[in-house]
Amino acid sequence: MVGPDASFWQRLFEQHTTPWDRGGPSPQLRAWLESTALRPCRILVPGCGNGHEVLLLAAAGFEVTALDYAPAAVEHVKGRLLKVGLQARVIAADVREWIPDTAFEAVYEQTCLCALHPDDWTVYAAQLHRWLVPDGQLFALFMQALKPGAAEGLIEGPPYHCDIHAMRAVFPASRWRWPAPPYPRVDHPSHIHEIGLILTPRS
Repeated sequence: MVGPDASFWQRLFEQHTTPWDRGGPSPQLRAWLESTALRPCRILVPGCGNGHEVLLLAAAGFEVTALDYAPAAVEHVKGRLLKVGLQARVIAADVREWIPDTAFEAVYEQTCLCALHPDDWTVYAAQLHRWLVPDGQLFALFMQALKPGAAEGLIEGPPYHCDIHAMRAVFPASRWRWPAPPYPRVDHPSHIHEIGLILTPRS
């Protein structure tokens, strides 16, 4: 495979080396919840990491399923849920291959896409489309992490830079309904930022 494998992510979580982790739920997720753009439903959180958003959604009444490549992350999130008495289904899985029993009404995509090598983006986008019911919604935060080597054509990550033009190609208008820009900018403690938007799959 191209890009980081499961052992790479397992090692980072075992060493507690997670610099992308902001230490709590994304403010954009809170904004979507407060505006009622996102309401309790069956929701999938791929690449859940330390599970801040999983706990927030579970506490807000969502039926949450969460995935992560690293077993260490999965066990950590399960422990956090148990400690505070919340319930969610947390699964160790490769997002490029995982198939659910039933489709979801929403998917919350935050740091999974940018953790995958760009060669895997179209496969992952097809999975996101497959995971959603026809009128479902993809709540996406696209990481803006442009590296100096991009000028010479280098592909550096993770996190990989999710340029909006690349995102339009990976999530084409023929398969996804795009809202009109501008999109919310979500600053990150590591001095990069994300842009947030809600996509709807076309049948």
